[in-house]
Amino acid sequence: MRMAELSSESGVPVATIKYYLREGLVPAGERTGRNQARYDETHVRRLRFVRALLEIGGFSIADVRAVLEAIDQQKSTHSVLGRAHRQLVPAGTEVDEESRAWAMGHIEAVAEEQGWQLESCAGAVDSLVSVLCTFRELGHHSSVELLSEYGAAAQRVAEADLGSLTHADPAESTVERAVVGTALGDVLLAGLRRIAQQNASARYFGG
Repeated sequence: MRMAELSSESGVPVATIKYYLREGLVPAGERTGRNQARYDETHVRRLRFVRALLEIGGFSIADVRAVLEAIDQQKSTHSVLGRAHRQLVPAGTEVDEESRAWAMGHIEAVAEEQGWQLESCAGAVDSLVSVLCTFRELGHHSSVELLSEYGAAAQRVAEADLGSLTHADPAESTVERAVVGTALGDVLLAGLRRIAQQNASARYFGG
């Protein structure tokens, strides 16, 4: 297919495609003339993937390039997903050593319950530390006490998320679905939680 057809098929404007090509985020097409090239379905898939990372995942060009390099180097899907997920975790704030040790005690307890390894999840751990310390500062101890239940719920969500992916899918498709699912899934879960809270509120407090 030509550039215009590639744009129509992928939903990405021609100007954006040319930008991605210049940045090396999309491989060049097969040359068919001085200013013409032919593209195929692999380009469509790569364009959709790049767009998902940039527009839905909020990745930078450098972050996208790093994920693409991991895919092109045929690293394991687990490694690529880890690289992608690190970009989706909000940065944690600085806390003092005593507060961090307190928060880590709670996080490590949940990790032990769920059989989680924390070594490769530094960004997510830092984010959790910040949240727990904020709960503590505000005196919301009940929220901290719910961490074990939240951990169990998170494990069930993760199993549902990744259980829908298959090893037969191309790495790009798998990572795209995981990234989009995580970015939009966070919003989806927040919405479901609000609905559930509203209904639970009616039961607990009347309404």
